[in-house]
Amino acid sequence: MREIFEYFHCLDSETTFAELQARLAKTLAFLQSVGETDLNGSENRTVTLKLRDHEIRLLGQPYLLDFVLPNFYFHITTAYAILRHNGVEIGKADFIGELITY
Repeated sequence: MREIFEYFHCLDSETTFAELQARLAKTLAFLQSVGETDLNGSENRTVTLKLRDHEIRLLGQPYLLDFVLPNFYFHITTAYAILRHNGVEIGKADFIGELITY
């Protein structure tokens, strides 16, 4: 698969809403460009996390389940709590989203 980390490396330099909106648009375009063949077998690929003073290597599936998803839900929950604390009228349905019945 293409080097995702090269794409996202050294971001977080935005200082305006326009820059954030541009970053979101760029990220959405990137996600839409990822196809099934890019993901096939990724559960067994090695992912290297480059931290300040060392690297951590994980296979794709443990990386997703043990690192990515917990971090994703942590940040979503934190943003939700900050919004609620600051008076934004959102509730559980806004957090969970629309449930799809099958």
